[in-house]
Amino acid sequence: MSDTFFYTSPLDPRAKPLIDELIIEYDSRYGNYFSDEGAAAELNRYPPEAFAPPHGNFVLLVRNGETIGGGAFKHYDDCTAEFKRIWTRSDLRRQGLARKVLLELEAQAARQGYSRIYLTTGFRQPEAVGLYLVNGYTALFDVDADPEIYKTLPFEKDITHLVASLALLGDPHPSHLQAAHHP
Repeated sequence: MSDTFFYTSPLDPRAKPLIDELIIEYDSRYGNYFSDEGAAAELNRYPPEAFAPPHGNFVLLVRNGETIGGGAFKHYDDCTAEFKRIWTRSDLRRQGLARKVLLELEAQAARQGYSRIYLTTGFRQPEAVGLYLVNGYTALFDVDADPEIYKTLPFEKDITHLVASLALLGDPHPSHLQAAHHP
């Protein structure tokens, strides 16, 4: 079993399982809570170019030719990448795949010169909240309050240490990096 990260675009046919399952997941959890058009409106809110280098990126986690996870980031501000679309296939959850995707996105954001991560998740996604808290993200909301009062739950993480590590390796900002590579 070989897991490979592949940098591509949301328009890549291999991204279809990610997009399709995110729509099902979000619609089942939120219905039209955020929009009358449901999850499809959220997933189409940003053009594919928002997730393209040099300011963004889109990664798929592929196992034996099948897309099993993925995620993306886009420019938030000069030092901050905003993570979006972090997903793992529903039948493969609880195996650490979301963490793999999260760590890969952090490393790629650092390679592209970002030193901070910002992201939001929905209030009906306690698994995502747990993932971010366990992986060093700071909740920008009261974690003891009812999450529904916030609707979206923001997090941040300083990744300056990753940028410094890359600088020590002599490759601080290889935003040209696009090739698939193994974790």
